Formats: sequence, structure tokens, C-alpha cells
Amino acid sequence: MNGEGTMKNFKEESGEIDWRGRPSKSNKHGGMSAAVFVLGLQAFEMMAIAAVGNNLITYVFNDMHYPLSKAANIVTNFVGTVFLLSLLGGFLSDSYLGSFATMLIFGFVELSGFILLSVQAHFPQLKPPKCNMLSSSASAQCAEAKGYKALIFFVALYLVALGSGCLKPNIISLGADQFRKEDSKQSRKLSTYFNCAYFAFCMGELIALTVLVWVQTHSGMDVGFGVSAAAMTVGLICLVSGTSLYRNNRPRGSIFTPIAQVFVAAITKRKQVCPSNADMLHGSKTIVLQRVSVTSPTVGTLLHTEKFRFLDKACIKTEDGNQMTETPWRLCTVSQVEQVKILISVVPIFACTIIFNTILAQLQTFSVQQGSSMNKRLTKNFQIPPASLQAIPYIMLIFLVPLYETVFVPMARRITGRDSGITSLQRVGIGLFIATFSMVSAAIVENKRRKSALLNETLTIFWIAPQFLIFGLSEMFTAVGLIEFFYSQSLEGMQSFLTAMTYCSYSFGFYLSSLLVSLVNKITSSSSGGGWLSGNDLNTDKLDHFYWLLAALSFVNFFNYLFWSRWYSYNPSLSLTSPPTQPSEVRESDKNGVET
Repeated sequence: MNGEGTMKNFKEESGEIDWRGRPSKSNKHGGMSAAVFVLGLQAFEMMAIAAVGNNLITYVFNDMHYPLSKAANIVTNFVGTVFLLSLLGGFLSDSYLGSFATMLIFGFVELSGFILLSVQAHFPQLKPPKCNMLSSSASAQCAEAKGYKALIFFVALYLVALGSGCLKPNIISLGADQFRKEDSKQSRKLSTYFNCAYFAFCMGELIALTVLVWVQTHSGMDVGFGVSAAAMTVGLICLVSGTSLYRNNRPRGSIFTPIAQVFVAAITKRKQVCPSNADMLHGSKTIVLQRVSVTSPTVGTLLHTEKFRFLDKACIKTEDGNQMTETPWRLCTVSQVEQVKILISVVPIFACTIIFNTILAQLQTFSVQQGSSMNKRLTKNFQIPPASLQAIPYIMLIFLVPLYETVFVPMARRITGRDSGITSLQRVGIGLFIATFSMVSAAIVENKRRKSALLNETLTIFWIAPQFLIFGLSEMFTAVGLIEFFYSQSLEGMQSFLTAMTYCSYSFGFYLSSLLVSLVNKITSSSSGGGWLSGNDLNTDKLDHFYWLLAALSFVNFFNYLFWSRWYSYNPSLSLTSPPTQPSEVRESDKNGVET
């Protein structure tokens, strides 16, 4: 079959449709002209959620009157829940609703949460009485939010979490679906899209951490939450405006059923012996690797691999002659089994990014409190809101991301022959290595800040800028690389769910942060005093010790990642859908996550 025939069959089998359910047309639907509307939602939704999340600890501490360690855990649990719920959004999208419908429904859920937060922040009777939590005498007397006041707060907060969580993986997958992975020209545009999506993310974060946080600080949290609601409304308008241009994938039914069938069939036939010749397995197809791309795996073709051979037993045909017993729960195809192998193989890569996101949690909680105890004055009449420090890396990144795409990628492409310059796993590894130094910087500065405070000296807030800058650089590599990796390993019908695994890593990272804070306090506390992070006063706590602990964990985690990234093997049919610039045959670097 020639390339033109292959592409024709792909269009017929792929199930791509427009908003009316009709087959999509390549000259009318998809491409960057459609993806730009998704990027608009990405920027405005990030602007709305970042303005809430990044300054939430200030609101929880000062207005809801929760102690510092408890306030930090409320924030990390909220952010963790946002990212954990991305799995729900990915599942609903791939299985039943489709990306566009999922985004529209949960976009309005998120909007309702912002509105409810704004209403509560506006009316004093819905909050605890005003009280200065920073006063040592008053902090023990300030009444925490309880009863209906706490109920309203947490309902509003978790409406935002539900909406944002279900939106996030679909924003990425709907935008990426506008480019076909099997087309070499669009494959290069897909890599560009991921960088553009991160640029939109950075712009949203930057505006949230400067303009919106300034509004929250000077006009009140009620106005700040209201501006978040307005930004979310604009984002939804952007999404709806591109309706007629989107190329949509049909939902394929429950994505978990085929996975469960593989495990049931393999366990049922556990006593069978796997044949030495993979062609004897059910659904095995021989594909000749030529100087052109192979058939896209989106039409259901995955080459057999040697890992997890136990699962291959699900593809063995029994010789009892009774065809009625070979139901889908007893006999699976090679492609179905290989899809499960991919899901199992990406778990260690996913796990290695959890510590990375635990570091991110500190920059959104304790580092903000660090800034609160430092000299925030920039001029006589202007003070920097502590939460706005998180804007520092995004100011840098709005310049670095375009440079990465226009300078670094073309240079690396000439060396490696890859459309994306370096592999997605290499990109993740670079970011994980750099992240360690963010916590090293944070520990050194916190030690200096505490010693200065004990001498009645106040450091300028810019001392903690390096930890944000270093982490921002690491995030440019790790966050984009991880999203690109998971999307590239997904088959049609699982794009949103696998993309959601990226956000699930954020979730586990923030939950791990809450667990570490509690464990560290318990282990380091004694009868004569509290733990490293037990008080509301950072000058008496040992936050720098906690930062050193995270730096050590991050360093060990980097070497753990090196092991698993070299262990990981791309399925050949997936790696060939995005061939090198000069395609010939499967190279050693296509078989391993990190080139050797």
C-alpha cells in the first residue's frame, strides 16, 4: 500500500469528527488555527487558578485563621486534588464525553467555584472575625473557620479543584489532537504546540502573580477572586469561539475494559507457554520497516515487544477447538497487550517526577511565607506582594521558551536528527537535575534570613529570587518533556487519560509535601519543643533543614530516574510515528529513553 492509500485509510478509520459529528476535513479542521483557541483557554484558565492557588495560603492563614502548618497542608491538598482529578477528566473524555464537551461542562463548574469564593470573601458574616494571626498573643485566640463558614469555603475550593482538574488534561489533548502524529510535518508542529502551550501557561501564571495578586493585596481577596471568575469566563469564550474549527476524536467507551481484559486473560492462561515466535500470537502483524513511516498505531497496530512476557499469554489461542470460549476476556490482540505494557512501563517515569513536584509545593507555600517576613519594599510607595515572587521564573521563561524553540531545538536537531531536538525523556532528566539546586539555594538563603532576623536585621525579599529562577528553568524542561512523553506514548482513545498522568504527578507531589511536613514535625518534635515546622514563626522554626532534606531526596531521585529512563523502551511503532529528520531504520536511541 502506498503512502497516499495509508493516509486515506487512516482518515476513514481514525474517527475524527467536527462539532456536528461529521467526518473532519484536513483543509478545514485542525492545525494551529484551531489550536490557538485552546491556547487562549490555557492562558486564561491558568491565570484564574494560579491567582487563587499561589496566594491561597495568605487567605487561609489571615482570613480563615488556620495555623501555618495546617494552612500549608490545606493548600497542598487543594492543589494535589486539582491534579488528581485530572484522571477523572481524562477518563470521562476518552470514554464517554470527548475533550470538548468535558472542557465545557467542567469549565462552568470551575467558574461557579470562583464565584462562590468571591461571595464568601466579600461578606464578613461568612468568615471568622478579623484577627491578626502574626501577633503571638492573638494567634492562640483567633477563631478558625468552622461550621457553615468552613463548609462554604471548602465547597467553593473543591468546585474549583473539580473543574480545573477535569479541564487540564483535555486542554492539552484537544490542542494536540489538532496535529496528526503520523504526519512528519505536523509531528514537528506538535512539538512546537507543546512549547506554545507552556508559553501560554507562563503568560497566565505571570499575569496572575503580578496583576491579580496585586489586586488581591490592595483591593481585597473578594475582588481578586472575582477577577479570577472574569478570567475564567474569557477563557470559556475562547474555547467556544473555535468550535467550528476543532478536529475531535470520538469517545471509545470505557478505556479500562480492554486493560482489564488483558489481565484477566493472562491470569486465566497463566499455565500456558508463550510461543517463541511472536507471529503465532493472536492479532500479531508483521510490519516491514522501510524508509517511510509505518502505519500509525492509532489504527490499532502495535508491534510486539519482549517486556512483560507474562501478559503475552493473553494472546495465546487454545487448542481445544471450542471457539465459543475465546471471548474478549480470554483472548486479546497483541496491540491490546502492548498498550497495557506501555501503561505499566510509564509508571516508573511518572513516579520519578513526584519529588520534583514536592519541591514546587514548597515554592507555593513556605517560600511565600519566607517572603512575608522579609523587606518587601521596592520603592517608598510600593511593596512586592510575597506571592508575586513566583512570577520571577515566568518573566524569565516568556523569553527562554521562544529561544528554546527557535535556537536550541534547531541546533539540537542538526546533531540528533530529531524533530524535537532531544528526546522527551532527556528533557525531563535535565529538569530533574536542575531542580535539586533550587532547594539548595532555598536552604542557604533561609539560614541567612533566620540568622539576620535574630540580629534584628531584615533581608530584602530578592534574596529568595534564585530558588524561583532555578526551579522555573527546571520546569521548562521537565513539565513540557513529561507532557510530550505521555502524549507520544498514547494511542487513539487514551490521549487525555495518559496526559492526565502528567498532572497526577503534580497531585502526588503535593500530597507527599503534606505527608513530609507532618512526618518531619512528628520526628523532630521533642518534649522541650516543637518540630522543624511546628510554629507560625519561621524565625523559631528550622525551615532550612527541611529544604536540605528535599535537596537530598531530589538528588537521589535524579539517579533513580536515570536508571528507569534507560530501562524504558519505546514501542517501535510508536517511535516511528515521529521519525527522525533523516528516516532510515530504528536507531538505538529510538529503543531507549536516553540515547547511548
